[in-house]
Amino acid sequence: MEPVTRNYYVGIDGGGTKCKARLENAQGELLGEGLSGPCNPAQSAETAFASIIEATTLALEAASLPATKMSDLNVCMGLAGVNVARYRETAQRWIFPFKHTHITTDLHIACLGAHAGQDGAIIITGTGSSALASVGENLSSIGGHGFPLGDKAGGAWLGLRALQYTLEALDALVPTSRLVKDMCEALGTDEPQAIVGKSLHYKSSDFGKFAPIVVKCANDNEPVSLSIVNEGKQYLTGVISQLEKLGAKRISMIGGISSQWAKWLPDNIQQRLQPAKCSPEFGAISLVKHLVKES
Repeated sequence: MEPVTRNYYVGIDGGGTKCKARLENAQGELLGEGLSGPCNPAQSAETAFASIIEATTLALEAASLPATKMSDLNVCMGLAGVNVARYRETAQRWIFPFKHTHITTDLHIACLGAHAGQDGAIIITGTGSSALASVGENLSSIGGHGFPLGDKAGGAWLGLRALQYTLEALDALVPTSRLVKDMCEALGTDEPQAIVGKSLHYKSSDFGKFAPIVVKCANDNEPVSLSIVNEGKQYLTGVISQLEKLGAKRISMIGGISSQWAKWLPDNIQQRLQPAKCSPEFGAISLVKHLVKES
């Protein structure tokens, strides 16, 4: 049984498709974790807020702690989308039932976790994509402009590129391929207008559902998928070079499809990458502990 204490810490990693909460006590022991749905205020502020509460509630339940302990939680949340001022302001207006709340970017907490609080840089390739270098007191971001303006090499971008090629192939403008066949199968139709009707209001998470098709085809050396992957590889190679110019000595790739990109990148690029030491949620907890101590 967890002893009576008011020092609970929660780190939340909120991304385009999922929200994960990690609950620790003052001694740094993991008490429970919770996983919920999309958590990007730029996509839906209402959904993001609900996901944060749900993930935190599930973490409390996993720790066999009552929901009334919400008011004892010191929480740091790193959220996708809050690098844009208007969405950060939206998140800062939220009223949480927590004791202490700090909001930062998902990149910030991921970088803290990946390098255990030391200098370094990260590249996130999940539903979206972005990069951050933390060197001394300087935080420098690359990308993170949001889908569809940015997020190149992210899952949503892979799905969008596959869908674009599929439509062009169905219009007989480019050769058909296995990728086109697999995409039509997933969509349940090979009629261009029907596909447009289905996808007209897709969010990034919807496009991201097609990423596994591109990944599987590329791993089987399907030419169209390989051309999409090559475009992403060129982008990521440029990002890595820029992070090094910013002074990052240690670079990690994280995110749902980071292991795939690491395999696809040239050997000389792979050798410049280092594994992440800890999770983004761990980084968020280390930050909130520091902030609470300072206050």
